[in-house]
Amino acid sequence: MSTPQAHLVDDDEAIRDALSWLLQSRGIPCSTYASAEEFLAAWSSKLSGCIVLDMRMSGMSGLDCFDQLRERSLTQPVIFLTGHGDVPLAVATLKKGAFDFFEKPFNDNDLATRIEEAIALDTRQRAASAAVDGVKTRLSSLTTREKQIMGLVLAGKFNKVIADELNISMRTVEVHRANLFDKMQVKTAVELSNLLKSGR
Repeated sequence: MSTPQAHLVDDDEAIRDALSWLLQSRGIPCSTYASAEEFLAAWSSKLSGCIVLDMRMSGMSGLDCFDQLRERSLTQPVIFLTGHGDVPLAVATLKKGAFDFFEKPFNDNDLATRIEEAIALDTRQRAASAAVDGVKTRLSSLTTREKQIMGLVLAGKFNKVIADELNISMRTVEVHRANLFDKMQVKTAVELSNLLKSGR
């Protein structure tokens, strides 16, 4: 995963330089791109942080770039920079899932603060997604019998009851239960239940 940062996409070199300097002065890492095409060529789902996208650029517009990113299952928050005449268009992009938009000329510190919030949101979402993936990976390592016993453990049944229901020895239940807890990296049924809730 890449370092969380702002990805600035604007065909105006002066704006790229000014924003880059502003963000670095606030301790926010950033990368700059001179066109939507350049950014799309560099983009991957592993790029973390947020995207700051100029609405109107020579070549592909910011809006077209946003549409292409959405087709690629974009997850990073997008903040649009827009001229006065594009405000209705910018509002429409919010309905499509953009994080925010700023009309030029904008307040530098307000924009920097919003970029920080967007990067923080992306970081939280990625952490949550990784937690879900981690639970799925652990679940996939369970045998059919361990999954069966997990369901009965979560239902609050004791080992003896589980042994009777499955027609196996209590010692066998204990072994499967120990393996289940080990694979799921928990120590109690309560921890297991909480883990599965967090992994939804």
